[in-house]
Amino acid sequence: MPVRTLLERVLALFAVDRRVLALAFARMADGIGNSFLIVVIPLYVGSDIIGGATFGLEEAMIIGVILSLFGFLNSSFQPLTGRLSDRFGQRRRFILIGLAGLAVTNLTYVFAETYTHLVVIRGLQGISVAFIIPASVALVNELATTGNRGGNMGVYNTFRLIGFGAGPVAAGAVVNLGPYTLPGGATVTGYDAAFYVATAAATLSYLLVTVLITDPESTRANAGADLSIDVFDRSGSNLFDPIFTLGVASLFMATAIALFATIQPQVNERLGQGATWFGLQFAGFVVAQILLQTPIGRACDRYGRRPFIVGGMVLLIPSTLAQGFVPTSETMFLARLVQGVAGAMVFAPSLALAGDLAGEGESGSKLSVLTMAFGFGIAIGPLSSGALIGYGFAVPFLFGTVVAAVGAILVYTQVEETLETTAPVPVVGDD
Repeated sequence: MPVRTLLERVLALFAVDRRVLALAFARMADGIGNSFLIVVIPLYVGSDIIGGATFGLEEAMIIGVILSLFGFLNSSFQPLTGRLSDRFGQRRRFILIGLAGLAVTNLTYVFAETYTHLVVIRGLQGISVAFIIPASVALVNELATTGNRGGNMGVYNTFRLIGFGAGPVAAGAVVNLGPYTLPGGATVTGYDAAFYVATAAATLSYLLVTVLITDPESTRANAGADLSIDVFDRSGSNLFDPIFTLGVASLFMATAIALFATIQPQVNERLGQGATWFGLQFAGFVVAQILLQTPIGRACDRYGRRPFIVGGMVLLIPSTLAQGFVPTSETMFLARLVQGVAGAMVFAPSLALAGDLAGEGESGSKLSVLTMAFGFGIAIGPLSSGALIGYGFAVPFLFGTVVAAVGAILVYTQVEETLETTAPVPVVGDD
C-alpha cells in the first residue's frame, strides 16, 4: 500500500489535521524516551557508576530530588515559555528547541559520574520539556476548530500517553539485557544503551516535527496579543476566571491521582500482594486514559465540555476515597481504573474548553495554566502521600478526596459551557 494512501486512511480514522497526528506521533516518540528515565535513573543512582558528594542525603532522597526536580522546573517554566511562544508567534521553533535540549541531555547521561551531574542534567531536561508542552498544546488548539477541538486534544493525549506508558516497560528490559556487544567488538552497558534509546527517540521526534509540522498563518499574524492570566472573572458573572478555575481543578486532580505512586511498600503490605499487582494497578489509570481520551474528546465536541469535566471531577471523589479502604488487589485495580476514567473525562475537555476561551495568539499562555497545574499536581501528590502515610493508610486518600471535592465544587460553580449548541447527552435506557 502506498505511504500516501496509508497516511490518508490513518487521518480518516482519527479525523484530525495531519499536523496534529504528526505532532501526536512526535510526542509519543519523545514520551517513550523521557519515560525511559523514570525507570533507569533510580537504577543508575544505585549503581557503582555514580558517586561523589551526597549533600548529607540518603540515596532514596537523592533519587526523589532528581526525579521531582524535573517536574517542578518543567511546570515552573511553562507559563514563561508559553507566553514567549505567543509573543513571537512561533510554536514549531519552541518545540524544536525543547526536543534538541532533550536529545542532548539524554546523551549527556552517558558521561555523568556524580550525583551533582545527574541533578544538573535532570534540571536542564525539565526546562527543555517546558519548551515543548505549552507550544505543542497551543499548536493543537490552533490547528483545531470549535467543532473538533476536543477530538484533536484527545488524539494528541492518547499518543502521548502510549509513549509514556510504553517507555518504562521497555527500559527495564534494555537495562537488564545489557551489556551489548557491537559489531566492532566494543561493548555498551545496559544503562548506556537505555540513554542511547532515549536520545534516538528525542531525535526522531525532532525530525518528525522538522519535516511534518508548520505553524498556522494565524499564529504569527496574532503574535503579541494580551497575554495576561486572570485569577478573577472580569465579566462579573463568577468569582474566578474559568481558565484559572480549570487550572486549580487540574492541580487537584493530578494530586489525587499521583498519591499512589510513592507508597508501593504500604500498598503491597496492606493488600498482601507483590510488585506485579502494584504495576498493574499503577497502569490501570494509564490504560483507561489511552482508551478513552479520543472518544471522550470527540464526545465533548458534540455534547459539550462542561458535563464531562464536572462528571469527571465528581467521579474522582469516590474512586480516590475507595483506594484507602479497598480490601483486595482486584478492587484496588478497579478503583485505579475508575480514577483513570475520571481523569480522561476531565483532561481533554478542559484543554478544549480553555482553547475555546483563548483569544487569537493567546493559546500558549492560556493553556499553559492547565499543563503547569497538572505538572505541579503530579509532583505534589507523591510528596503528600509520603508525608501523610505515617498517620494511617487511608489518610493520603482522604486528603485526595477532599481536594477532589473542592475541585468539583469549583468547576460546577465557576465554569460555564463554551459551545453554543450541543446535543442532549443520551441517557442509558432511552430509545
